[in-house]
Amino acid sequence: MSLRKTHKRKKYSRMHGHNMGTAGHGSRKKHRGSGHRGGFGMAGTGKRADQKKTLVQKLYGHGYFGKQGITSKSTEKDKRKRINLKDLVLNPAKYRNKSGEYELKEYKILGDGDVSEKMIIHAKEASASAIEKVKKAGGEIICSKKKEEVKEKKIPKAK
Repeated sequence: MSLRKTHKRKKYSRMHGHNMGTAGHGSRKKHRGSGHRGGFGMAGTGKRADQKKTLVQKLYGHGYFGKQGITSKSTEKDKRKRINLKDLVLNPAKYRNKSGEYELKEYKILGDGDVSEKMIIHAKEASASAIEKVKKAGGEIICSKKKEEVKEKKIPKAK
């Protein structure tokens, strides 16, 4: 029958008088939990921080520090509201008021879809194809934003 240890003795119980209270854990400041790393979790691991650089490189590898990816110059999205004619035809009750006209003051009307009935639409602006389709059906689009006419500059002919 072999003797088996039922409980392993802790290292620090054997090293009380030895190593000046470090109990085999190296420097006195070590073995203090995560506190000796300086902050919680990933604190102090910023691009210009050196206190955890080796830790980060071991855990996250080579690509952690420095610039990553491509950023475009204009990231702003066009937030103007637009609506197609087919949406007005499919859901007239949603957009039509009591007098039978479409009040879409903040929208631009786009020409996707077919118009079979007469429509009077009040909108901010409209595309040329939308205006043409509504006029063919006998209606009209009244725009609040009037397009400025582009004046053609006369270029003198070269002699």
